Order: sequence, then C-alpha cells, then structure tokens
Amino acid sequence: MPYTVQGVVARGKGQAVSLETIRVPDPGPGEAVVNVQACGVCHTDLHYREGGINDEFPFLLGHEAAGVVEAVGEGVTGLAPGDYVILNWRAVCGRCRACLRGRPWYCFDTHNATQKMTLEDGTELSPALGIGAFADKTLVAAGQCTKVDPAAAPAVAGLLGCGVMAGIGAAINTGGVTRGDSVAVIGCGGVGGAAVLGASLAGASRIIAVDVDERKLEWARGFGATHTVNSRETDAVEAIRELTGGFGADVVIEAVGRPETYKQAFYARDLAGTVVLVGVPTPEMTVELPLLDVFGRGGALKSSWYGDCLPGRDFPMLIDLYLQGRLDLAGFVTEKIGLGDVEEAFAKMHRGEVLRSVVVL
Repeated sequence: MPYTVQGVVARGKGQAVSLETIRVPDPGPGEAVVNVQACGVCHTDLHYREGGINDEFPFLLGHEAAGVVEAVGEGVTGLAPGDYVILNWRAVCGRCRACLRGRPWYCFDTHNATQKMTLEDGTELSPALGIGAFADKTLVAAGQCTKVDPAAAPAVAGLLGCGVMAGIGAAINTGGVTRGDSVAVIGCGGVGGAAVLGASLAGASRIIAVDVDERKLEWARGFGATHTVNSRETDAVEAIRELTGGFGADVVIEAVGRPETYKQAFYARDLAGTVVLVGVPTPEMTVELPLLDVFGRGGALKSSWYGDCLPGRDFPMLIDLYLQGRLDLAGFVTEKIGLGDVEEAFAKMHRGEVLRSVVVL
C-alpha cells in the first residue's frame, strides 16, 4: 500500500520551497523504499530550486541522506528491510562500456527508481538527483542503497551521499594524492573542505586552502590545511607558488566551478601537475587558455564526477575510518534542523554561514 509522507518541494524557479504531502508507491522490481533519518542541505538542492539543473518542476528536494530500508521490490538481492544505508545518486549498471572495462565509477548508464512519487493530486515529482530525501520516506533504485555500519549517526553518515564524498574522492580517487604531495584547494565550502580532509587522509605534506572567506579558511585548517590563502587579499597563484618553492602544487583542486578560479588552478600547479575540477559550473560558462600553455605544462586536466567514487567500496571504508576517529565527518555538521527549516538553511548557505545544515527526521 502506498505511503503518505511529508516532503520539501520546489514548485517553480526561484520560489520558496514548501512542505507538501507526498505519495510514495510500494517498491516495484529493483526498487526500495527507505525511511530517511537525516539529509544534508547541499548546494545542488538550491541549484534545483533556482532552475540551474533543469526545468522539470516540481522537484522533491534532498539527496545527501542516510536511513533504514522499509521495503524492497521484486528481484532485489543483497538488501533487506532493516538495513542501514547511505543513499547514492550514481547506481552503476554493471553493463555499459565503462563498467565492462572495470571502471564502474565512470558508469554511463546509472539508474534511479522507475516509478514516480507524486503530490496528493497525482502530479509527478522529479526527485533531486534521483533521490528526493527531504521526506520521511523516499523511493529509490535498490542499487542506490549502500549498507554501512549503523554505529555511525545518520546526520554524519548521510553526508557521504554527495558533497563530502565528492571532495574526498576528488583528492584521493581523481587527483591521486599520495604521501608527500603538495595540494592546493581553491574554494573551501563543503566540497572543498572535504578535499582538504581527503588530501590530509592521503598523507599530503603541504595542503594550501584558498578562499575569500576567513570562516571557510578556519574550517579548512580544522580539516588539515597546513597553509591558508585569502585570495581577496593575495594573488592565489603567486601565493601557492611561493609556498611550494616556486614550482606550484602537485595537485590543485578547483571546488568553485568558475572560469577565473579554474585558470588559477591551471597556473598554480607544478609542471606535469594535475588539475581537478570538482566545482560545478553553469551551462553558459566558458574558459579560454593559450593552447601552448596547455601543451607546455603537461600533466593532467581532470573533472571529478562524484569524486569518482564507487559507493559500495568507498562508503563503508570511510565510515569505518570515521568510527576509528581517523576521519572528521562530524566537523561538517554545522547545525541540525527540521523539514520546515530548509528555506532558511538555503539562506544561511548563500551567506556562507554553514558548512552543512542537516535535516534530522
């Protein structure tokens, strides 16, 4: 029998979100219904509300979540009611050319639930990143559920579902940061802070955090930054070079998603260094670089999809590190709020007052 729950909906571009009654169908083949226990307020949710992703309103927002499986549909194996899970938005197919080449983190055919959740009047909802977790329950593809140790509190565990995983993965998986590397991170919000944490976890010897906000630089120090640069006051490229013996960093992670900061990242890396773009640009943005500089500096220019993570591999590992006291995931939780507080959380995010507001259900 379908479930009736409360959820946070964006009905139109730029409109304040509203708390609505949602109909969640019983899970069909390959699907699962999850009781959401906590969900982080991610900047991507704000992008949806502003029409920056697509115009398929109304959206059921929320995607950075942890909870307990309520029910599973026909044919689901390896997942059962009562399992404690983190939700992910890139459930790999196992059949596309990337998966068959042994690179499932690049899966080209990730999938979501087939059925649609709806408003009371039957209007179909578009779940944010195929999840829609600002709700008491949500319907997802079973492959979007990754089982982890239930000793990790939902408010912390859910953050791996998006931003924190994207940042840690940008450093470790995409950037290949390893012991002794120098790393610069441009943009130290939630994703950039997680990139700093990932670089620290990997054993980088020098981690340079760059931002225009002193609060974010202070947060970055807490996650392991050895040096900070306020780029409102100092030329970021010159500062990074000065802190790396005049050479530039081995890995530069751009966590803003703007042409000007991407150029900073490009010129702040060492010869044969790596640039990782994990910040999400908007469709109209372009970047222009002298082709001779692209050729002459060598190295690698990479983009990072979801931190190039494999949820079944990375989520349990990172939760174990957190439970061992080796990974400060709790440091990202600025405040815990209710479903009715999401609009104000967006305002706080816009003002740079929080790393993560987390809805606790």
